[in-house]
Amino acid sequence: MSETVVANGIEFAYFTTGDGPLALCLHGFPDSPHTWRHLLPALADAGFRAVAPATRGYAPTAVPPDGDYTVAALAADANALHEALGGESDAVLIGHDWGAITAYGAAALAPERWRRVVTMAVPPPPVASSAFFHYRQLKRSFYIYLFQTPLAEMVVGADDLVFIDNLWRDWSPSYDAGEDLPHVKDALRSPANLAAAIGYYRAMFSGGVLGGVPEQPTLYLHGADDGAFLADRVTESSQHLSTDSQVAVLPGVGHFLHLEQPDVVNKRVIEWATSR
Repeated sequence: MSETVVANGIEFAYFTTGDGPLALCLHGFPDSPHTWRHLLPALADAGFRAVAPATRGYAPTAVPPDGDYTVAALAADANALHEALGGESDAVLIGHDWGAITAYGAAALAPERWRRVVTMAVPPPPVASSAFFHYRQLKRSFYIYLFQTPLAEMVVGADDLVFIDNLWRDWSPSYDAGEDLPHVKDALRSPANLAAAIGYYRAMFSGGVLGGVPEQPTLYLHGADDGAFLADRVTESSQHLSTDSQVAVLPGVGHFLHLEQPDVVNKRVIEWATSR
């Protein structure tokens, strides 16, 4: 990682490129900041200082000593990074998967920090929460319930994290993740880092899910073939976002849509981030 900064009491490692207003890009699970390798230069070309940190507990960012992985803590991290990186009110916040969950919370808690928001692959909290009452989504979400058990670290860590290879294959069936998985495994191979990533899911059932949604204009993108979260509920998202927000389901892509069709996703994100 090229830079480090201390925010919210944690030393974060991050990639950065460009100059201008802050564009903070937050990755999800099981992923790493390398997931933004297509978007970061596009944001820089559009006049932003693009920053992609490894989120708390993902190497080489520090594992928090308090073991707090609630959405409230993740949202506080994002807002503290805005402060530490000199973000102004013109900053934009972009998140995928857990990064999207974090973005909803951070933007809702500190709307004065973020002018616009982009989220991908996880809809706003009211939609995401209600989906878990449906059998088809419960089947897709088996891993969340596995992660509540003491077996989780052993199962995911076995055979050099082959469980993660299989999640990527299930979630984005047509995508070759050969360039991504080595970075993901480097971020999670240590037992402490793997326990941290699983800790995000354990915190979901301990009162840690933040229900707020942004008041800012928000662009929500979802892959039609997403194997982690079904696309059939995604259109409901517009009912829970501000009236000037947009929701789009992109055909032919799965969960890692920003890697599968970077040109398409980059164009949408840049148009949204530069709009006034």
